[in-house]
Amino acid sequence: MDFIPGVDGPSEGVPRVLACFSNNLLRREPLKLVDGGQSQRTFVYIKDAIEAVVLMIENPARANGHIFNVGNPNNEVTVRELAQMMTEVYANVSGEAPLDEPMIDVSSSQFYGEGYDDSDKRIPDMTIINKQLGWNPKTPLKDLLETTLTYQHKTYKEAVKRQMSQASAST
Repeated sequence: MDFIPGVDGPSEGVPRVLACFSNNLLRREPLKLVDGGQSQRTFVYIKDAIEAVVLMIENPARANGHIFNVGNPNNEVTVRELAQMMTEVYANVSGEAPLDEPMIDVSSSQFYGEGYDDSDKRIPDMTIINKQLGWNPKTPLKDLLETTLTYQHKTYKEAVKRQMSQASAST
């Protein structure tokens, strides 16, 4: 197995959009929307992805020789929509009001550097995994975000506060 795109869960730490936005929410910083946040993405909950991998392992006769997409096309959103959802969910989870300006637009060259090129739309085709293994993801995006942001708030909020106060004390 090489890579499962858009796999997210409570302890996901890879610096992708969900992790970057989570970090900004914890730090009470605006979420940076690259090129207006119009790129489309999907997200699959880690437990759903694990279930798919287990099915592959347990069913070698149906899995061998096939390339499977593991994702959740039902959770398709623009990055801007994701930012709005995360801002709302985090406000409920943390009890903190959202920032007055919770999002800012930045260019891709500002955020990634010159020459960066990205796909505008990443939506997995689930036909083969559904046909071969009968697998479909179960977790809606809102549930994924509530679980993930609750975990991250409980686990990291105090550490982020300490780190930020230490950084401001040393300047």
